Amino acid sequence: QVQLVESGGGLVQPGGSLRLSCAPSGFNWDRYAVGWFRQGPGKAREGISCISSTNGDGAAYYADSVKGRFTLSSDNTKNVVNLQMTNLKFEDSAVYHCATLRRCAGPPDIFDTDHWGKGTLVIVSP
Repeated sequence: QVQLVESGGGLVQPGGSLRLSCAPSGFNWDRYAVGWFRQGPGKAREGISCISSTNGDGAAYYADSVKGRFTLSSDNTKNVVNLQMTNLKFEDSAVYHCATLRRCAGPPDIFDTDHWGKGTLVIVSP
């Protein structure tokens, strides 16, 4: 089955950090960019970051809501993309999904996506 698999979600206090990972299952994602989206309670799905390549030299882009706090990188030795999240806020609580993208030149657009993961839950709470 062709999909992405996310990991690393959990409960964290405000100001804390988490690292989410995304890996492909059932396909080779070398020709894709990869992005992260999130959907909080009662909110629309938001594209927060993408990286233009999974081979270790891609450029990363961020939405204003996470710029300066989140860092997206690819590790081609482990075939994963990592989203390092720091200084987490209550409003970062959401289900986080990764997806392959046909293009990445700014914050990711849902219309550019192909394959999705099922998501991982992040809760920011005291």
